[in-house]
Amino acid sequence: MDAVQAQPVADMTVGGLVRQTRKKLGLTLAQLGALTGFSAAQVSRYERGISPLTDVTVLRRFADALGIPPQTLGLTPQPDVRHGRAIGPTTAYPRLPGPRVAGTARREDGEDPVRRRKLLANFAATAAAAVGAPILPTVKTPSENVAVGEALVARVRDAMLGLHSDVTVPSAVVLHTDLARAFTDFHACAYGSLAVRLPRLICAAHARAGGAGDDGLLVHSYLLATRMLIKLDEQQLGWMAADRARQAAEAAGRPLLVAEAARQLAVLARKADWHEQALSIALAAADHPDLRGGEPALAAQRGLLVQSAAYTVARTGDAAGMRELTGEATAIAKELGPAAVLRNHGGGFSPTTVQLHLVSAENSAGDPSAALAAAKAVAPGSLPSTERRARYYTDVATAFARWNRRDDCIRALLAAEHHAPEETHARPAVKSLVSGLLVSGRTTTELRGLAARVGVIA
Repeated sequence: MDAVQAQPVADMTVGGLVRQTRKKLGLTLAQLGALTGFSAAQVSRYERGISPLTDVTVLRRFADALGIPPQTLGLTPQPDVRHGRAIGPTTAYPRLPGPRVAGTARREDGEDPVRRRKLLANFAATAAAAVGAPILPTVKTPSENVAVGEALVARVRDAMLGLHSDVTVPSAVVLHTDLARAFTDFHACAYGSLAVRLPRLICAAHARAGGAGDDGLLVHSYLLATRMLIKLDEQQLGWMAADRARQAAEAAGRPLLVAEAARQLAVLARKADWHEQALSIALAAADHPDLRGGEPALAAQRGLLVQSAAYTVARTGDAAGMRELTGEATAIAKELGPAAVLRNHGGGFSPTTVQLHLVSAENSAGDPSAALAAAKAVAPGSLPSTERRARYYTDVATAFARWNRRDDCIRALLAAEHHAPEETHARPAVKSLVSGLLVSGRTTTELRGLAARVGVIA
């Protein structure tokens, strides 16, 4: 194909240049998509600036297909704009120092050993159990459930810092059985069991690092740790865990896990109110060529990233942009069918989980009535895990609280507690809701009891 004399990129966006050139050549969106390996809809998103055209590989595809001289596009194209915000390249991840945990001796200096023993007392019997033995749930008092969150964070922190010596590394089969059980613990909100399994997995994965082959144990352990730390509002440790997951995934050459680490980094950036960075990380990762292909898992991961971007846009008050991106995620989910894909990545991806995510997004966009309307379309029993059901009831409670429907809010929180007491009692978001109810109006026996169980009042 003959080269086309194109306008300098400085005069228009890269997507605009691609569209202008395509029209001059008489190509349809579908024809250009066939030449570049993208769908017509994705080509349209590139042209309109909805998806960023900053990846060198993608730029080269369009340059080759349209006969645009590569130098016309430049090595550093101007940033594209999506929902009024510049989207940067995929390389702009926050980078922390590489993990150095092997051989680090445990120090007790400065620690309160009495407090440490108190926090971990509930787990002593479980920790002494054989690595491969199942950990059975036990009935805990509300105060013990509150302590579970603290103990989980403390144990994960110590494992990440290498504050363990003489780590015994079981066989790969035993470790992967333990990893599967750790995911089960997370989905069941059995955080007492997870407080034992997850730190043990992190220690063992580091001890095995650098061995022959890579089975993803380190990446999966850190991804799970990040999700738990985000839930418990431990952002500093969350950043470290997510970055280690990203580094390990990149070193292992696992695009799906790299993308999931990017999603979690985007969540952390959003929670820090770095909305432009969060949007950039999520959308750039969603548009990366490595997530293209016919595998359902790759499509589901794109959907999770677009979903995360929708939530970020909602946090800026852009309800229309949030709904557009949610529609994009919904379309991906419908193509995949009703079954949840990637259950261990972000709680699963399906039309039902996208609808669940919309409840949170409408809340964040400031429209509790829309959030409740979205919630009506979700059957809690159809959600793939206890953890997702607990999120549903907590999101519904948030909407009721913003609409000043106190009794409905309390009922929703009690439903969340019924399904997942350990999560409800330990999660900061629930404590914040209950605290708000206590100071904003009349109290009831139910509210005071809930407040005591989540540790807001003695």
